[in-house]
Amino acid sequence: MRLTPRALLHRMPFRTRLALAFSGLFLITGILLLAFVVVLARYGTAQQVQGISVTYGDLPAGQADPFESARPTRPDLTRDPPSDVAMIQKIDQTVRAVQDTALRQMVLWSAVGLLVLALLAGLLGWWLAGRALHPVASMTDTVRRISEQNLHQRLALTGPDDELHRLADTFDTMLDRLERSFESQRRFVANASHELKTPLAVQRTTLQVGLADPLPDGLSEVREDLLGANREAEQLINALLLLARSDRGLEKTEPVDLVAATRLVAAELAPLAAEAGLRLDIDTGTGTGTGTATSTHAGTDAAVPPTVPGDPVLLRHLLTNLIRNAIQYNHPGGHVLVRLDASTVTVTNTGARVPADRIPDLFEPFRRLDGDRTATTGHGLGLSIAASIAQAHHATLTARPGPEGGLALTLRFS
Repeated sequence: MRLTPRALLHRMPFRTRLALAFSGLFLITGILLLAFVVVLARYGTAQQVQGISVTYGDLPAGQADPFESARPTRPDLTRDPPSDVAMIQKIDQTVRAVQDTALRQMVLWSAVGLLVLALLAGLLGWWLAGRALHPVASMTDTVRRISEQNLHQRLALTGPDDELHRLADTFDTMLDRLERSFESQRRFVANASHELKTPLAVQRTTLQVGLADPLPDGLSEVREDLLGANREAEQLINALLLLARSDRGLEKTEPVDLVAATRLVAAELAPLAAEAGLRLDIDTGTGTGTGTATSTHAGTDAAVPPTVPGDPVLLRHLLTNLIRNAIQYNHPGGHVLVRLDASTVTVTNTGARVPADRIPDLFEPFRRLDGDRTATTGHGLGLSIAASIAQAHHATLTARPGPEGGLALTLRFS
């Protein structure tokens, strides 16, 4: 699509537009000044030429000509007027030619000087715009670093009380309100989750003690259903607590061995994979193991960085959620592969196809693609918790559909 000059101008950076504006204003002002000087110069020289057109015999009566002795003999105009007229016309043409040449030279060199000065004005405008926009660039860099994990940071712009200073103060005030809102929300989730765990524990104890065997017919199934609902509610509360903890960020970090953590998580989830009839493999750089339920292949551990800085408990939860998600949303006889390569952990699985445009929804809390994914259990918090923990560790978690179904989840540490 061909851009119009107006659209092209709007796509230019503000600093470039400001420099072009300086050059354009200087150029327009110089052109107007040059035109004014040329018009006045032409008019003034024409008046001066007319003023010096003096003929002999113009002295007043009775006044002697002081240059009479030095003056050449005056031609007799009555005898040879054509030659005098031609000489006067030639002088007039010469004067006009000199006048036009002088004006052309003045316009030419003035235009050259004007263009050079306009270029210098543009460069000076570029420099001045950079100096003027330096606080804006500093504010932009600071704002890019601010997220929900470090809302305590402020612009704290120093200098005179001008428009930029007031803008920075307004932004800092907005950050204050956002920080209070986020902290209030996190405290509410954490406190509510803690408060809800107590009655759930009481309910579970009551069910286990009050409905202990032997039971009349029918009550045994009711007890199991109630205990199952109680366990799911407790798992949901634990997930909310974990989400609130990861959203608060990391208070301290320590080196975490990704290979060892991945193997430990795989060993814990091996019974779940065996129950679902899945093959769970771990590749640390040289190949993949095989097995009906789970198998690990150590490969060459030197190909994987031994440690990453982080919270070991949260990183274990992150890996658990990724691998559990790959097992849970799979089909019998499917495959789960965990690959560790450099600072990247990739978990791929088989399963139903997932539309690419629905993948962002998987990272939202309590969102499940029930129409596309086969599992009916879970609360829809697994990937959202994983994404929150990854963000707290300054890592990125992305997903893409597998070529034959399922998902490929990639965790990349910076």
